[in-house]
Amino acid sequence: MDIAQKVFRHEFKYYLNALEYVALQKKIASFLPLDSHSFDEEGYLISSLYFDGIHQHSLYDKNNGVLNREKYRIRIYNGSDQKITLERKSKNGDFICKENAPLSMQEYEAILNGHPEVLADKEDVLLKDFYAALMYRNFQPVVIVSYTREPYVYEPGNVRITFDKKLNAAVNTIDLFDEHMISQEVLLPEQVIMEVKFDHFLPDSIRQLLQPERMLRSAISKYVLCREATFQNFK
Repeated sequence: MDIAQKVFRHEFKYYLNALEYVALQKKIASFLPLDSHSFDEEGYLISSLYFDGIHQHSLYDKNNGVLNREKYRIRIYNGSDQKITLERKSKNGDFICKENAPLSMQEYEAILNGHPEVLADKEDVLLKDFYAALMYRNFQPVVIVSYTREPYVYEPGNVRITFDKKLNAAVNTIDLFDEHMISQEVLLPEQVIMEVKFDHFLPDSIRQLLQPERMLRSAISKYVLCREATFQNFK
């Protein structure tokens, strides 16, 4: 998909310490509902298998501040194979765009085992692009990123506020369903990543609730954090 056709949203990220998280979470939870996939404030587990090319451009583009960049990942929830999704996250300055397409377990296993031709006849544009990345740009699976997400939503402005906790990187496997996966915690246990996503503007009610001007925005990439923590494992 051409960049002009993509729908981009704002995405702001912040590191919170334990005290900041407790104070903000209490305010937000009293004002906003959890998203429809959450049963309680414990949230749900997100696990993503990221892909990169032989020159590690997804890693280096982020670290070098390249404004226009993209990443491919395969994502599951709560360790289940009931919903397996290919995602492409594109970034243009402060704006992001996410595209997704479903994968079957058979397609996932074929990709993991080095048989991207399973996607050769797909009509979906994202699957076509991913097939080309695997076949002709030598994209390969490089790291599994996992964390627990506590998400809140506000319909006006399509606002989504998430608290991501317990960020981990797999150190012995690139299979999302490996029963013997060993993970390494990447952040301090008390650290939380807050993400604020919205369309054209952040509504005043949410701005007053968050008071973002009092916090320091950070260029946080869970992929980069986990990749750098495990870089020696899958060279």
